[in-house]
Amino acid sequence: MDLHVVRRRLEAAEATLSPYAAKTATSRGRKRPESPSPLRTEYQRDRDRILHTKAFRRLKHKTQVFIAPTQDHFVTRLTHTLEVAQIARTIARALNLNEDLAEAAALGHDIGHGPFGHAGEEALAECLPDGFRHNYQSVRVLDCLENGGRGLNLTFEVLDAIEKSSKTREDIFAEGWGVPVTLEGQVVKTADAIAYLNHDILDAVRAGIITEEDLPDSTKRILGRSHGERLDALVCDIVAASWAATGAGADPVIRFSPEVHRAANELREFMFERVYLYDRTRREAERGKRIVHFLFSYYMAHPEGISPDYSLPDDPVERRVADYVSGMTDRFAIRLAASLGCPDALGWQV
Repeated sequence: MDLHVVRRRLEAAEATLSPYAAKTATSRGRKRPESPSPLRTEYQRDRDRILHTKAFRRLKHKTQVFIAPTQDHFVTRLTHTLEVAQIARTIARALNLNEDLAEAAALGHDIGHGPFGHAGEEALAECLPDGFRHNYQSVRVLDCLENGGRGLNLTFEVLDAIEKSSKTREDIFAEGWGVPVTLEGQVVKTADAIAYLNHDILDAVRAGIITEEDLPDSTKRILGRSHGERLDALVCDIVAASWAATGAGADPVIRFSPEVHRAANELREFMFERVYLYDRTRREAERGKRIVHFLFSYYMAHPEGISPDYSLPDDPVERRVADYVSGMTDRFAIRLAASLGCPDALGWQV
């Protein structure tokens, strides 16, 4: 039996998607041509390749907000990624976009995050002459470092969505790293914000930093007073405000309505002021930054200790060190730094 009939059926089904949806037939393809899979479209193959990487598995022990949490229910970078994928799939399906592309990009969007979340990212940016951004590192991991240094040879559309998934503090739709070329990429960028806003509130409440009552009254009125109400309000509003993406209009953009956009930005700014930059959170973050600086300095002086599995041998030493350190989980970085005598890592229970 010719199993390629399965893939052809899946590709034919893409013809029923929105005229604005990304489709396998019009993909810009891969850097290195490959024979098609008999059972999966190209975006499905990308999803599966990302899911089976070592870098994806390490997300389970990487920080979202609270560093190396010992409590079982705090969000990690892995559970965040799974929530982003779920939200992105829901929005893409509702707008008749390519759900497989959205899922693949969502699963890969944070794979380049270093230990200690954005604190680790700040530390690596301070160490590298050209800076460090987790979205660019995500593309580097998937395109260069994984698969024994050969990369995964992902499609252009998936890599583009991952590279442009990051946001600045100013606005939930900020374009600091460009606008994804596909609507599915725009969906992932928005789903990321929806996911972290909501689960970070739960974690902050769990940690005793805020209560639900502390949230701004205007956001409670517009978005709801519970985790479920907020998620439902944000996702439903995105679908309604972006309805042109289904083919029902000539302005296909993923967006909130103006009222919900303002409320989401207000809630995001509240989280920066009350949670992300809170004294206790920042103390942990600064400790994590010092560990990253320590490890970077150590391996700059001892490059022979860099694992060949997480760097390319012909790269400059600072690039090899950055690739190695950014690939570490919180727990591994703390234990390794402690074994090397870093004062900030000693006594940290992991």
